[in-house]
Amino acid sequence: MLTLFEKLLFLFAAAASFYLSYLRFRQLYLVVRRGEGDLPTRGELFGRLAQAAVRWLTFGNMWKSRGRAGLFHALIAWGFVFYLLVNFGDLVQGYLPVRFLGENPVGAAYRFLADVATAAILAGMVYFLLRRFLFRSPALDYHDNIMLADEVKTGAIRRDSLIVGLFILLHVGFRLLGESFTIALTRQLTGHGDAAQPFAGGVSQLWSGMDASTLVAGQHLGWWVALGLVLAFLPYFPRTKHLHLIMSGVNFLARPPRTSPGELPPLDFEDESIEEFGAARLEQLPWPHLVDAYACIMCNRCQDVCPAYVTGKELSPAALEVNKRYAINAQAAAIAAGADTPPLVDYAISESAVWACTACGACVDICPVGNEPMFDIMHLRRYQALTENSFPQELQQAYRGIERQGNPWNQSARERLAWAEGLTVPTVDEKPDAEILWWVGCAPSYDPRARQTARAFAKVLHHAGVDFAVLGEMEQCTGDAARRSGREDLFWGMAEANSELLNEVGPRRIVTTCPHCLHAIANEYHQYSPNGDRFEVVHHTQLLSELVAARRLEYNLRRDGTVTFHDPCYLGRHNGIVDAPRSLLQAGNIQLEEMPRHGRQSFCCGAGGAQFWKEEEPGQRAVSSERYAEARATGADTVAVGCPFCLTMMSDAANAAQEGVAVKDLVELIAESLEPDEENEGG
Repeated sequence: MLTLFEKLLFLFAAAASFYLSYLRFRQLYLVVRRGEGDLPTRGELFGRLAQAAVRWLTFGNMWKSRGRAGLFHALIAWGFVFYLLVNFGDLVQGYLPVRFLGENPVGAAYRFLADVATAAILAGMVYFLLRRFLFRSPALDYHDNIMLADEVKTGAIRRDSLIVGLFILLHVGFRLLGESFTIALTRQLTGHGDAAQPFAGGVSQLWSGMDASTLVAGQHLGWWVALGLVLAFLPYFPRTKHLHLIMSGVNFLARPPRTSPGELPPLDFEDESIEEFGAARLEQLPWPHLVDAYACIMCNRCQDVCPAYVTGKELSPAALEVNKRYAINAQAAAIAAGADTPPLVDYAISESAVWACTACGACVDICPVGNEPMFDIMHLRRYQALTENSFPQELQQAYRGIERQGNPWNQSARERLAWAEGLTVPTVDEKPDAEILWWVGCAPSYDPRARQTARAFAKVLHHAGVDFAVLGEMEQCTGDAARRSGREDLFWGMAEANSELLNEVGPRRIVTTCPHCLHAIANEYHQYSPNGDRFEVVHHTQLLSELVAARRLEYNLRRDGTVTFHDPCYLGRHNGIVDAPRSLLQAGNIQLEEMPRHGRQSFCCGAGGAQFWKEEEPGQRAVSSERYAEARATGADTVAVGCPFCLTMMSDAANAAQEGVAVKDLVELIAESLEPDEENEGG
């Protein structure tokens, strides 16, 4: 127990620390509230609390990569959560002549867990310090072409990591020493130590020859350094990366419920008071995206999976969040007071990087603290496209086509059914009560290669006896490419018009071969639909899987070589559809060779985020080439896909490689396996 002087001194130090910490945390709150949007209501927060707590305590996404680093991080994080109780217990023991939780089984269990947590934290911290400072892991660095804040260039991350690391080592280490002195003193006075603390007990053997007064002094030293460091560190805490321990939990609470992880928020075009759409500066981002900067652990997992970064483009989602953090720290007082900040493209991300994003969502999916850098980029694109009227000029033709012809190919609606020539493909006018409405999509309607997929699907539907119809000339682009390139106004128009049409038609179920169409109609149209209508949409691989299960569709793919399946981002990651395509291959007795990155962790083909309609940003290689090389490395002779855009991108990459690898949609493989006399079924 402390002396009276020590108790008073600690109270004074605590009061000063808490006051300074209050000022820093209040400033942090004011900075975050400069962001756009309202705070969740108490009811909303309560509803999200359980899910947020589970994500906060289990670090779900962290286990998707870097398993060893994830394990050591978990040891530190879980240890620090338990240390909230440990520090409170030490404080109680410093002020009262008691043994926290007593000399009983409960107290013994507590001391054992505290001892194990101490060892785990120390082991994890030593691992990370060695990883960063001795072995200099390349995973923690950035390409030379990435825009970085001046502070980052001069080693701010390394300094911050060192300060945090030393704090943790000293705080936990001196707590261990303090306990070891206590055990040594107890052994000297009573003849036995504390079996509940094996690690502290082991260290206590070092002090076996010391007298009681020295051991008491060691106790006090351990207590003061351990808890005194907490008081000293607390006001600095909001400026460090260690803040992610708290802000990650805030992040999980702040995320609104979404139909899909990739569902973008709508804009209010009917509010005449809004003069600028999108975000150019920090304070124009939604407030949860300012929390992102504080929550970032700077692990760079997001850039590991970013197609643009991996292929040498200027985009690093990690650098974007890090740059935001240091910009906020440098301007915190001004931001909190209401000052405007410089445009993000001046210091946080380059314009080339903004347009290099494929909107694949890999950075969002992998982040262990719930950050969403992809959404930042979408807000930046909206500002450039809607407020500044600035975007890659190649997109102009696609925009013009959507506005004038209802499709980015800028072709006449009268050509919508040209792909079906010679086939029996009924329209809703001819069959208004069809069981299935097939939303064909623009690519299968106008792109020569994708038309082959549409014809194959029509053949298989007829073979299985499916009652279907199409919209024909009434169908328009869903607007996905416009939305993800910043032209939210075009998406708004498409969403309203198409929702109205679908309500008139009243389909029981919609099927599409395009994951982007599926995502837009199923997950995002409700935002702009007058009545918030939601439509049931399935991917063609899901429908085909159902037909196989019902024994309405049987086939044998009978391929000599192996097949690998490329999961489209908007099928697997954004909508969780990964089993249906594989069940189709399994039903056809095909040998599937999986790529290292598959399922929800699939690598992008390079077409998303409207990249299909523009030149790829400068880099070391094309995203499609990177993905094709991974597919080819499996030894497969056929790359199967489930998206018309993936089909084009992977076909182009395969043709460029000239290695004889075929790229086909899954339904094409099935259609080819049907009996020859069924070739013209439905025609």
